[in-house]
Amino acid sequence: MTSSTPLPPETPGESAVPSGFLEAEAFDELDAILDDMRSRYDETPQWEFCEGFMAAVICMRRPLAPDDYLSALLALPFEASEADPEAGSFASDAQQQRFMTLWHQRWAEVATALDSEVDSLEDDRCYHPEVMDIRGAVAEMPPDEQATFKGEDLPAFAQVWALGFMFAVESYPDDWTAPRDKDAAKWLDDALEAIVVMTEDDTDPPEVSPLSEDGVPSTSIARLNAFGEAIWAVYDLRELWKTLGPRVETVRKEATPGRNDLCPCGSGRKYKKCHGAT
Repeated sequence: MTSSTPLPPETPGESAVPSGFLEAEAFDELDAILDDMRSRYDETPQWEFCEGFMAAVICMRRPLAPDDYLSALLALPFEASEADPEAGSFASDAQQQRFMTLWHQRWAEVATALDSEVDSLEDDRCYHPEVMDIRGAVAEMPPDEQATFKGEDLPAFAQVWALGFMFAVESYPDDWTAPRDKDAAKWLDDALEAIVVMTEDDTDPPEVSPLSEDGVPSTSIARLNAFGEAIWAVYDLRELWKTLGPRVETVRKEATPGRNDLCPCGSGRKYKKCHGAT
């Protein structure tokens, strides 16, 4: 595809998207769209990565338009390149529109959850990232199917989500610069560190199934606790940047020569008789 309909100029608010939470089928649809895009551009991420990226962009100090952050996430806008006209593109305008509809609905869900006052991860209003337990899923496969994954480095629980979050942080470093206030800077550092921990592997023995009470153990309890800390860290980041507000750029004015100083243009005349006279 060499062209597409323009992306919306800005991310809509809650009233601009369908109500209700995305069902499992909708996430399957998002995965299918990304899989299709990956057939043309092999660096297209999985949805779990997108989920983490989205949370970070929502938490950012300044709002970004979709055509800005999606260019970083999905290699968009999708202008044809001479090397590979299909790279980074949707298959059709209809596919793009469907992706954006689901994207905006999930965006509104995440933003609403992060703006809700919750004091427990068990609260239905709490932000629950859409993550997968790859190791658990493989462990429950028949032996012959498990064999196909032998030797593969399977991601730990929520590791891909955390990598997506930190990818957004790294893509917009100026927006994540530590504030001058020491307490706020420590708040930022501690919250980001909690998410960075989740980008690392879970090397402890598997003790529990994170997504099923009776599933095959695939995750350590320490990892599960770290995941909870990471979710609270996202809340902290949302609150931190909302409290501080957008960055105010310092305007630096160049020093103006005195009227009797030599003009900086090199004419040899006094400033008041040269450029200062204009």
